[in-house]
Amino acid sequence: MARYKHIDTSPRFIAIDLQKQLLPGTFEHALNHLVDHVLDLTRFDTRYNNDLTGASAYPPAMLLKIVLFAYSQGIVRSRDIERACRDHVTFIALSGDTQPHFTTIAAFVSSLGNDIASLFTQILYICDKQGLIGREMFAIDGVKLPSNASKGKSGTRANFQHQAKKLEAAARTMLQRHREADQNDLEPDLQAKEQQRITSLEKEAAKLHQWLLKHPEDRKGSKGKPRQSNLTDNESAKMATSKGVIQGYTGVAAVDAKHQIIVEAQAHGTGSEQELLIPVVEALQETMAEDTLITADAGYHSEANLKALDKMDVDALIADNRMRSRDERIAEQDKHKAKPDPLHDKGGKPKQAARYQPKDFDYDADKGTCFCPAGKQLYSDGSHCIINGYLAVRFKGALRDCGTCPLRDKCLQKPETTKTRQVSFLKGKAAGESFTDKMKKRIDSAEGRAKYGRRFATVEPVFGNIRYNKRLDRFTLRGRTKVDAQWKLFCLVHNIEKLAHHGYAQ
Repeated sequence: MARYKHIDTSPRFIAIDLQKQLLPGTFEHALNHLVDHVLDLTRFDTRYNNDLTGASAYPPAMLLKIVLFAYSQGIVRSRDIERACRDHVTFIALSGDTQPHFTTIAAFVSSLGNDIASLFTQILYICDKQGLIGREMFAIDGVKLPSNASKGKSGTRANFQHQAKKLEAAARTMLQRHREADQNDLEPDLQAKEQQRITSLEKEAAKLHQWLLKHPEDRKGSKGKPRQSNLTDNESAKMATSKGVIQGYTGVAAVDAKHQIIVEAQAHGTGSEQELLIPVVEALQETMAEDTLITADAGYHSEANLKALDKMDVDALIADNRMRSRDERIAEQDKHKAKPDPLHDKGGKPKQAARYQPKDFDYDADKGTCFCPAGKQLYSDGSHCIINGYLAVRFKGALRDCGTCPLRDKCLQKPETTKTRQVSFLKGKAAGESFTDKMKKRIDSAEGRAKYGRRFATVEPVFGNIRYNKRLDRFTLRGRTKVDAQWKLFCLVHNIEKLAHHGYAQ
């Protein structure tokens, strides 16, 4: 029988040069060079006051190296990073064979705050010096990610006040039962459990009252309407995504078209993308050239945003939600969407009953009256409305009529939840050309379509890299400042990776 040399795949004592484990051309080699020889980290020195007394601290440069390299490998948890510093040779080389405790790593990441913005700017400057930023087009997009907060803890102040009253009432009821049961000889274990439950309810009610005192007003949205607060992380928000409602933050990035360098990164506790466009564009002012084009999808489109961009003299192409339907190249897409899926839908979709359209209502423009198909008169709900750039008059049904109407199923799209029917009649184009109309003309032109068509190939691969290659599926911190720092860390990883791929520091 053949004999072979024994191969030990896990030797623990090897004499190696740690620096030689960082091979030129790799992410870790570029990262090590940047942190040790290029980046200015002196602002981190102000965190420590141990010049004469106190224990020595781990160098921020070393902590920054292992955190950024961990994020590049899809490792986010501090305990996993600590374990990698013991077992993974690249982590050992970057950390100098030190094993910082996971609490040290977690405290470092959560305390980065605004310091990370300085590092992001420095890396951006290096990317520019290397010729990786073209400034021809910046594509803006965002991703909604859950955070370290429970969406079950969301609500308005009125909701929390109601919850506190319910908890107090439940505690009083259980306490009364507990006193009545004291007269009987119950088992000591049952009495202890009852008392523990009462104490727990009282603590929960006290926490709610304390939160209400700390937050005397509801959060306000962009239009002044109340926005749901959250007991765990009040700066996060409930957001609707393709996979359901989450409690989290929106990470926004502006990406340069030349080499997909992220030139601006922000995290916000709102799901409304319209609110985020102008803050990102304002942050880009120093980076942009005079002829830089800004592109964004329909989520960022609004008349107010287009007006603000025009006032800032920013060249932009912002799609509206009807852009695709106006494109003659895909004019027949609805025909294919209507086809059943041959691999899934075998039975076909049930036909829905036709709903009453505005033409089915008896509208008299001269008298300003409108009657529904059931013969009930609707009252005016606005005679000078503007709908998609058109003047319109709007009518609304009375609750006393719509609530008991036998035609609700044919009149309302959701009769079980909608109280009354609204109907609008267009009167013609509004006076003057709106900013939306101007943008439609630009983006529907051959030149506009060609320029806007580059947006998808510019920004989407960046989010694919961060979300799937780097496995960022949630934010692990609480509070906008900390989440913003974590988002910038992942964007830093992407930019340093671009530097490494283009031969930086070889």
